Order: sequence, then structure tokens, then C-alpha cells
Amino acid sequence: MNPPTVRRMPRPPREAAGSPLLLGHGRLPRVLAGTALAVLAAVWLLPFLWAIATSFQSEEDVSAPGLSPLKGAFTMQAFRQILERGNVTTWALNSFLIAGLVTLITVAVSALAAYGFSRGTFRGRRALLAMTVAAIMVPPQLLVVPLFKQMLLFNMVDTYAAVILPQVVAPMMVFVLKRFFDGIPRELEDAARIDGASEFRLFLSIVLPLSRPIMAAVSIFVFIGAWNNFMWPFIVTNDPDLMTLPVGLATVKDAYGIQYAQSMASALLAALPLIVVFLLFQRRIVNSVATTGLGGS
Repeated sequence: MNPPTVRRMPRPPREAAGSPLLLGHGRLPRVLAGTALAVLAAVWLLPFLWAIATSFQSEEDVSAPGLSPLKGAFTMQAFRQILERGNVTTWALNSFLIAGLVTLITVAVSALAAYGFSRGTFRGRRALLAMTVAAIMVPPQLLVVPLFKQMLLFNMVDTYAAVILPQVVAPMMVFVLKRFFDGIPRELEDAARIDGASEFRLFLSIVLPLSRPIMAAVSIFVFIGAWNNFMWPFIVTNDPDLMTLPVGLATVKDAYGIQYAQSMASALLAALPLIVVFLLFQRRIVNSVATTGLGGS
């Protein structure tokens, strides 16, 4: 007998590189996403470029009628006036000192509290954790009057402590660190505990080394928040030698009325250190936003 004939099914034709099917499944979404991101970037970048153009013009040119941001010749007059009328160097050093200490204390306190919530079994743990989460929803403006009265009671107004201490309480950071600590395997700590390691030793030698990414993310966001904080340092300080950079630049601007070129120059001077920080830690900041979601908090 003749062997049965095997009939092969025809292969489907391959789509060409530019076929509508391939374009619809891969290239078209990327093109649309890229276009949308470019439009959003332009919308964000336009006011920033307008501020830069305004800061490098004279007040007379800025006040001239017209919508064009470039109405006159390039000049550094606004920056010179800001630097001459205000002690920018002292304010910048104060900002670095206050933001650095706020970051250091906040990260230390938040990490210890988060470790206690993550590994502790003490009575009232759930209630304290619920209060910490609820504190995230409290607007900081509601605490201004009680905190200021507290600073008056302790005679701490116009001191570095008055500016720093109220900013070190960060319920959001406690919650974020607690969630990260929950994901660390407890078997590592159990093995070290058998060898006689104390809880503090476990925290320093095991938990913290494994938490470097989240600790860096929290540190970056706390530093940026402390640097940009205007309301509380403005309320609690009257001495120009204790003012931070945003507060000091605002006092110079308000003392001489509304001057748009100087306002834009002040904003750029206050934002310049943060721009440098972003350029230095760009990848880590982007990864922090993606992994922790702090950028939307």
C-alpha cells in the first residue's frame, strides 16, 4: 500500500515591517505616548523658560505692554539687586543646614518607628499605626497655630530648633518605610537572633543595609520638602540671620513692592540648588518615584 499523503497547512504570510497590523500593536502606541509626553513636557517647560527670560530683563522692559517674554536686552540687573539687598549666602547656608538636619533626624526617627510597627508586638500597635496613617490626611496648615504656641511656651521662637523640630515628624515616611520593612524576610533576622544579636543590632546590621534604596528615596524627598518649606520658617523666624533662602528672598522682594524680574530671579536662585540635586541624583529620584509613589503624595 502506498503511505498516506500528509497535507501541510499553509503558513500565514508574514506581515511586512510597516504593515498596519505591526504598526497598531507596537509602533503606534509608542508614537502616541511619545507625542503625549512631548506635549506635557512643553506645557511644563514653557512657564519655566518664561521665568528665565523674565529674570534676565530689566523691570522697565518686563513692565512694557505685550505678551512676548523677550522685550528688551539681556541684563543681570535683577540678580544683582537681589544679591545686593539680601544676605543670600547666609540664607543659603541656613537652608542647607536646616534641610540637612531635618533630613537626618526625620529619616532616623521614621526608620525606627517603622521598624517598631513592622516587627513589634506591643500592646496598642494597631491603634498607633492607625493614628499614624490618619495623620497623613491632616493638612499641615492646621498645625501652624498649635506649633507656634508650643514654640512660644518653650521660648524657642527665632531659633534653629524651632524651624527644624516641627518638620521631623513625617507620618507618610513612617508608613512607606514600614511597608518596605514588611517585605524583608524575617528568616534573616531569626538566624541572627539565634546567634545572640539584639533588636537594635538586627536593625542596624540587617534591615538598614537591605533598605538602602528606600532610605535614599525618603532622604531625597524629605530634603526637597524641607528646602521648599516656606510657611513654617516664615512664621517662626524674624531674625534675618536665621531665615532660609525662600523666606529671605521673599522678604527682599516684598520690601520693594511687586517687581516681576526680581521675583523670577529670586525663584530661580531658590530653585537652583534643587536643580543641581536633581541632575546629580536624577536616576535615583526617578526610580524612587516609580517604586515608592512618593511623588504623588
